[in-house]
Amino acid sequence: MRIELLDVAPLVWRRVLVSNHWTLASLHHYLQWIMGWTDSHAHEFQVGDTIVAPEWWISEVGQSPDARTYKDERRVSVASVVGDVGDSGEFGYVYDMGDDWRHRIVVEPLPERRHLAHVPLPTCLAGENACPPEDVGGTGGYAEFLEALGDPDHEQHEDMLRWLGGVFDPKGFDLNRINRDWRGAKARRR
Repeated sequence: MRIELLDVAPLVWRRVLVSNHWTLASLHHYLQWIMGWTDSHAHEFQVGDTIVAPEWWISEVGQSPDARTYKDERRVSVASVVGDVGDSGEFGYVYDMGDDWRHRIVVEPLPERRHLAHVPLPTCLAGENACPPEDVGGTGGYAEFLEALGDPDHEQHEDMLRWLGGVFDPKGFDLNRINRDWRGAKARRR
């Protein structure tokens, strides 16, 4: 799958290989990891006309998990979504309804099996650029954030550095670290 964060520059994207046996709840946790989010806000997937979300979020928006347009993400598999959208189809993922981070997830053809023989699942295969910091204020807030950080004379430059707690490189992306740290975190959870 290729995940793209929409409406930000520079484009933030990741290419991942995940198990088709996963639920969308598992996919959500992995997306949080590879995109650099902290899983502190609501989220939902949009698959065609269906919203797939955590049960608590479905209740929060006043829907029933039994409603035709809402499904509990713990009961929807990656395989069923791929079946619904097709081998080159796409579906959406929204994180943080206040900041409204919209992602497009494109199903891509699998690499040749010989290239997958020793690849552990999940694996981030490629990507570019750092994800905006949590709670930066959506796409508009992120643009203002980058402007302030890029200009030491900007009136909010020091405030943004202090809020961030250090430096931020919008082009920063470390593929090896994402994969190594995921496996380390997974081992600690056992």
